[in-house]
This record gives sequence, C-alpha cells and structure tokens, in this order.
Amino acid sequence: MTYSQILGTGAYAPKRVLTNRDLEALVATSDEWIVSRTGIRERRIAAEGEDTSDMAVVAARHALAMAGCAPEELDMIIVGTISADMPLPSCAALVQAKLGARNAFAFDVAAACAGSLYGLSIADRFIATGGARRALVIGAELLSRLVDWTDRNTCVLFGDAAGAMVLGPTEDSARGLLSIHLHSDGAAADILNIPGGGSRTPPSVDMLERKLDKVHMNGREVYKYALRVLPLAIEEALSANGLGVGDIDHVVSHQANLRIVEAALERLGVPMEKCWVNLDRYGNTSSASLPISLDEANRAGRLKQGDLIAMMAIGAGMAWGAGLMRW
Repeated sequence: MTYSQILGTGAYAPKRVLTNRDLEALVATSDEWIVSRTGIRERRIAAEGEDTSDMAVVAARHALAMAGCAPEELDMIIVGTISADMPLPSCAALVQAKLGARNAFAFDVAAACAGSLYGLSIADRFIATGGARRALVIGAELLSRLVDWTDRNTCVLFGDAAGAMVLGPTEDSARGLLSIHLHSDGAAADILNIPGGGSRTPPSVDMLERKLDKVHMNGREVYKYALRVLPLAIEEALSANGLGVGDIDHVVSHQANLRIVEAALERLGVPMEKCWVNLDRYGNTSSASLPISLDEANRAGRLKQGDLIAMMAIGAGMAWGAGLMRW
C-alpha cells in the first residue's frame, strides 16, 4: 500500500513588522489588551505590490529545495487561500506559472484557516491512489488587505505569510500521513465571513462604504465553536489509528488565538510544551499558519523520525479537521 509523506517544508513572511504598539496609533487598543486576549505581539504585512502568489512562490521554493524536487517534477499544486491575487484564475495557477511547474495541474482550496489541512488531505489521496507522485501544498494569505483597519476586534488579529509542503509516496507504513479527518458546518457561516464581493452582494459603492468586503467576525462564538470541535477532531484521528493522547509527540496547530490552542490541548490532556507556538510573531496567518509552524519545528530540529505529530485547524465555513502524521 502506498502512503504519502512530507519531503520538504518551507515558509515566508514579509519583512514589514506591525507591532501592537503600532496598532495603538490606529485603533483604540493596547499591547496589554491584545496580548492578554490573543497572545499576539506582532504580525507581518505584505509590501506594496507584493501579491499572495508572490509569497506562496517563495515558501514553495524553500520546500522544493529541502525536498530536492525541481518544479518540473511536480504533478499537482494546491493553494489554500481566501485572499488570492484575483477572483480568477486561481492563485495556484499563478504559482504554477511563476515556478515553471509546467507539468503540474493546479487549483485553490477555499477552506479559510483550514485550507492547508484540506489541501494536505487532497494531496494525500492523490498520492495514495497513484494519481500523483509529487504534490505541492501551500497555505498563503494576504489578509492585511481584507481587514477593516478601524475595527479593533479583527485588525489586531491577522498577518500576511505563506507556508508550503512537498509530498511524495512511501511504502513504509510507519512513516507519513496516517489519516486526516475533515468537517464542515455551513449553518455557522455567519460567525466568520466576508459578506460582500460575491454573487449575493456584488461590488458596489454601497458595499464598499459598508465595508462588506472586509472580514466580519463574532470572536466569542468562534472561540466557543473551536473549543468544542477541535478536541473532538483530534480524538477522532487518534481513535481511527488505534492511538491515544499519550502517543502524541508534537502538536502542529493553526494558531488563531493562543487561548483557543491552550484550552483545546488542556481538554485533551496534552501538555502545551508539545505545541510549536509562533502566534506572538506572526498573528493569525489563516491557511499559512499550520505549514509555517511545521516548517519552523522541522528546521529547528524538533521533529525526529518516528515522532507522532497531531495537526488541527479551524476556519470560516465553519471548516475544521485534524490529522496524524508519523515523521
């Protein structure tokens, strides 16, 4: 039986740093307020003229270099994003062209903060069934252009970045992705969305004046929802593989809010020191969060062969999931 394993990881964050102190000059907030409620101290902001596909390409090149994989060897490219360069074509198509990955088919996945986990699951199935031998999965978001910089409840949260993973096949059942379990609940769409700009509320002067093209969020409800479903998703993945919480060596999580991660792991009984945390430096980078965390933990030498890694993510939709991987 063929399994898929991660051969290389990569990440990119823009040079510009926006600190909580900087935000104090923009909205009625404070460093203490932001840190105590989110764990965020600073975030990265894309440069003028820098697009989502540009960030994705840099992260991809780092992952390809680690994997020893040329762009021409890629069979597929998946980009998890809700902030693509344009409505069409896909961000993945632009990435394919910029990389020169002429043999790969490419498409986007719109699962918000869970986008890279959704993309990872799709790539895993293609590799396991022989539909691809080399897959590139990217999470890339340029959210600084999708937030209302007068709304302190959202503008303090998000940052721009990209993370990438290159996957390939293995026959070793003790290595690679064990399983990924995905869920969605469209009935909860109203607690986190961008209501304007689509077919329901097309672009117009009124839509822009009402800022319906920006992120709208009920933070309290998102927190409650995440805390309810994320531990269950991890337990589902463990049960599917005959494993227990004590078998987890590392947690690689989407990081929207430090309190969510801490509370979810506490409910599971997993020590927080098993989770790689970078939210303080990047903020919520949506679909980029999980692959960036994996790349940092990987390059820091934290991940050892045979370690069991639990992954979890949740985003607008609501869309969420969890998975297990043997490094």
